[in-house]
Amino acid sequence: MRGYTFTGAPNETVARARGIELRVSPKKTYEVLNAIRGMPLTEAREFLEDVAALKRAVKFRRFNQETAHKTGIGPGRYPVKVAKNLLQILQNAESNAEYEGLDTDQLYIRVAACARGRIQKANMPRAHGRATAWNEQTTNVEIVLAEREES
Repeated sequence: MRGYTFTGAPNETVARARGIELRVSPKKTYEVLNAIRGMPLTEAREFLEDVAALKRAVKFRRFNQETAHKTGIGPGRYPVKVAKNLLQILQNAESNAEYEGLDTDQLYIRVAACARGRIQKANMPRAHGRATAWNEQTTNVEIVLAEREES
């Protein structure tokens, strides 16, 4: 993911924020972003805070093999690390929206996308002079906020 994937209309004002090479799971990030996409900003923030506090689970739709069921949602998990990182990105996007002159009460998450980042390679020493690959996944995240059209 080089740059933003969302371009939008030329006269449209949106607020954007990105997280580059976050040390979180791309699969869990995908599921959390699916859960908050389209939500109003305040509702998404409350949802992520509840996930970080282990109060609400995120429904896993795609990467749910051998995932335990949670009350009322089916297969799901509590991706705390992802929720905390996404809260920071949402805060950055909200600050960018204030700078752009958007009404923060009318904001909703228009685009929430993620892609796999670079793999950070490392080795873990083992017995008898051997080593095992100890690679870490990274994730690139993009969030775009827009004002909800009043109708």
